Amino acid sequence: MSPTPPASGQLRPAAEINEEIRLLWPHPAVRLSTEQRARYELLVVEWAAAVRGEIVTAA
Repeated sequence: MSPTPPASGQLRPAAEINEEIRLLWPHPAVRLSTEQRARYELLVVEWAAAVRGEIVTAA
């Protein structure tokens, strides 16, 4: 479903990751499967790192 994460040290843009999260979980009332929940958790961690990286880059 999703591409392989980029090599270490290379972050995808937060907006790209956010879009993947939105596609995975289109509505809060939708229950995620165990696999989807695991993917969601990884995406949130990746998204947070991307946001931190974008803030550092902008500063």
